[in-house]
Amino acid sequence: MTNPVDVSKLADCLRLAAKTEILPRFRKLGAGDIRSKSEPTDLVTEADEAAERMIRREIAAIAPDALFIGEESVAADPDLLGKLASADFAIVVDPIDGTFNFASGIPAYGVMASVVWKGETVAGIIYDPMGDDWVIAEKGAGAYLRRPNGEAERLSVAAPTSVDSMVGMASAGYFFGEVRERVLGNLAKVRFVASYRCAAHEYRTFGGGHVHFIMYNKLMPWDHLAGTLVAQEAGGYVARFDGSPYLPHHLEGGLLAATDKESWHMLRREILEM
Repeated sequence: MTNPVDVSKLADCLRLAAKTEILPRFRKLGAGDIRSKSEPTDLVTEADEAAERMIRREIAAIAPDALFIGEESVAADPDLLGKLASADFAIVVDPIDGTFNFASGIPAYGVMASVVWKGETVAGIIYDPMGDDWVIAEKGAGAYLRRPNGEAERLSVAAPTSVDSMVGMASAGYFFGEVRERVLGNLAKVRFVASYRCAAHEYRTFGGGHVHFIMYNKLMPWDHLAGTLVAQEAGGYVARFDGSPYLPHHLEGGLLAATDKESWHMLRREILEM
């Protein structure tokens, strides 16, 4: 699979931004350093904005032809997001995924980037500033946990199991009304369900074989492109709720990842009732 950028250099960009702009601000933000965006729990901090500026500068040096799509850049210019569908080459960045956790002093947040080439996600990186390691996937080449010393461990999803034995992650915040009530009620059918409020760590947990499924209703590319590639390259099955493939420009339709196709269909039937 063609990859138009050196993924190791892109991974280093995320680490540099975390070391320079994110970690020094962790648990040191003042009241004026945190703002709400669309709702009280949708936050942006000085660290998000400073980290995205640095990542953008670094990417401009290693991939000057890439369309840069960052969460905070889109917040400032919403029209930017619409350009992703027609871009031959784009790099999508979430400078801090799990901003609510970060702003609350909870050490469960990550920095994510994905490479989109001709409408397809070909690389995804999830960096954990607290653990100082990356989960990296390239299309057709597997998913790996990589450490700064060069060590690498190939990731694999959990073995399939019955619905009543499944442990999973589900973000219910963007289900509404009757659908919300139905989905939350149906989640009682699984053994255990949780939410880290951080897709970066939820995808890492799934790709590492520690949970059997993850589910989201809100789709923004910086939240899901890297993670879905990690999930697929670790052997998982990922699709939107209607069974169609998830593509970089999709903003609706929900997203479900499971250990295999059969488990995916069982969860769709039992949890989503589709």
